[in-house]
Amino acid sequence: MRVLDSSLRHVRRTPGVVETKRPVQANGTIEPHTFEKSRPVEKSGRVARPAKPGADMRLCAGDWVEVRSKAEILSTLDENGRLEGLPFMPQMFQYCGQRIQVYKRAHKTCDTVSGAYVGRRLRGGVHLGHRCDGQAHGGCQAGCLIFWKEAWLKPVAGDGCSRLPAKASDWSPREVTDRAGCTEDHVWRATKDAPPDKQPRYSCQATELLHFTEPLKWWDARQYVETYRSGNASFRAIASGAFYLFYFYTLAKQPGIGPAACWLYDRFQALWGGIPFPRRTGSILAGAPTPRRDLDLRSGDLVRVKRYEEILATLDTTGFNRGLRFDAELVPYCGKVYRVRTRVEKFIDEKTGKMQHLKTPAVILEGVYCRSHYSGQRIFCPRSIYSWWREIWLEKVHDDAAADPLLHG
Repeated sequence: MRVLDSSLRHVRRTPGVVETKRPVQANGTIEPHTFEKSRPVEKSGRVARPAKPGADMRLCAGDWVEVRSKAEILSTLDENGRLEGLPFMPQMFQYCGQRIQVYKRAHKTCDTVSGAYVGRRLRGGVHLGHRCDGQAHGGCQAGCLIFWKEAWLKPVAGDGCSRLPAKASDWSPREVTDRAGCTEDHVWRATKDAPPDKQPRYSCQATELLHFTEPLKWWDARQYVETYRSGNASFRAIASGAFYLFYFYTLAKQPGIGPAACWLYDRFQALWGGIPFPRRTGSILAGAPTPRRDLDLRSGDLVRVKRYEEILATLDTTGFNRGLRFDAELVPYCGKVYRVRTRVEKFIDEKTGKMQHLKTPAVILEGVYCRSHYSGQRIFCPRSIYSWWREIWLEKVHDDAAADPLLHG
């Protein structure tokens, strides 16, 4: 969804990631960041995976876990601070020893690096609801949801107060200490490469996503079964999403019948107060200036998202306003009241690892993120990437008392 200012010519396809070009090698593959030490490659040509420290726990949404100690986690990491390609970031150390409820199982995620509109598979991963604070990465303000490997966690009882009885899957850090040799200093050094007189290149979970995930075909039904069984989404939500995708690709997207199909979709949704067809664009000619409005919004301010029709009037025929795309995932939030979480002025570009600065700042609203209900091949991605909003799509609410009953998020 997110795109940088049009002056920088970045195009963003999904909330939370900005598309720029990463060098492409002669064989057509994306060049990885080169400042990290290469992982070993098996004879088959696949990147070798380090041995798992324990069996897959298959954690589900709502399960309680305890984050392992710093020493235990370090013993699972290679000298680049990674386990199976997934970086353990310095800001994650603060959660060691805490007991936390699983937010969602991260068995899949969205590709926000290569530019392909596809999903990716992740094995043995979960989200605990914590977001990156950017402190180890130059103050990046994207607020990405953190990935956790199950090897960094241990299950506890349902109330989070006592540990479950030991099982065969429990492991000792001594089992992997000889293999790893990672220290906290290694973890910190892996976050940034700062060559003299050049812009630093950062490395985080978002920039390295292609290294710890695998391709996932949208027609692989196992991902939707796991989405339901893990508690990530209800059967009703999955059925609704499947209906939307079928309708979009077979009717609404087709030339000739598309406008009529969108009109029929809106009429049907209006019968029960549903969301109107979410993939519409504006009428301003592509390349022409789009309107801007500065509200000087700050953290804590109350705002109302404008009606869908009002926002469409600010977009060009490609669906952008000043380089930022109004994505289908934003439509369900139209007309509702939220509190501003933060103002976004800089973030790390996942494709290059370099810090980017917005000429026209955007804002993030509390509780407003991509729910991946209309995301095509990436549908039901649990990553919950924050949505970015132009201030012209919002209006200030000055009466806190009157707005409180309407507050969402």
